[in-house]
Amino acid sequence: MATAAPPSRDVALETRMFWERFQKPIIAALSIVLFAGIGFTGYRFYSDRRAAAASAALAHANTPQQYEQVIDRYANTPAGADAYILLAEAQRRDKKFAEANKTLETFTSKYPKHELVSTAKLAKAANLESMGKMDEALTTYEQVASAYPNTYAAPLAMLSQVYILKAKNRNDDARRICETILTQYRTSFWAGEAMQQLRLLKPITTSTPAPIAMPTAPPMLAIPAVPAPQAPPEPNQPQGAPSPNKP
Repeated sequence: MATAAPPSRDVALETRMFWERFQKPIIAALSIVLFAGIGFTGYRFYSDRRAAAASAALAHANTPQQYEQVIDRYANTPAGADAYILLAEAQRRDKKFAEANKTLETFTSKYPKHELVSTAKLAKAANLESMGKMDEALTTYEQVASAYPNTYAAPLAMLSQVYILKAKNRNDDARRICETILTQYRTSFWAGEAMQQLRLLKPITTSTPAPIAMPTAPPMLAIPAVPAPQAPPEPNQPQGAPSPNKP
């Protein structure tokens, strides 16, 4: 039994009908993609130009006021973030430790994922030391060593704890930290300093021999001293008269 042949397809006609049916959605989608590409390219160009301007401004900044201008004008740029660190350092040089710590706290809260966050927290602890707040500084160093164990900041924070603990006469705690540095960071630059501090923290031992105990006799058994014998008086001479040989 003969089968009927499939109806012939006019591809051009179907394409035209598809285009006429979906012409507007296709044009709208292409327009969105085109404008998105143009917008992204423009944004990248603007961001690169802005970042370059921020870097140039930061390179010429030398005073706290200039660092603050970079922060205000170029927020959310790499140079704007770095300006916080430089501003805090300038404030520290002026002995404005409290203001420097406020700057560092703003930096860490605004850029929590920045690569210099551990450096900022170390600087904050150093400022606390300069203000005489040793307990707060010690706590901050402990937090840095715990939160950033795989960075250079960890052994430096631990070594900074050693100096504070020594000042507090907590030599046993300082010794344990030095031993931890030598165990976990033996290849770091700070391992040598930890070894030196550990030697200074060793307990001092003396080899002076103990005095020899002399035997003593009880008073009742002590032998009285015997006076030395004296020569008898010469004949025909009174017992109390002086000897002719003596002047």
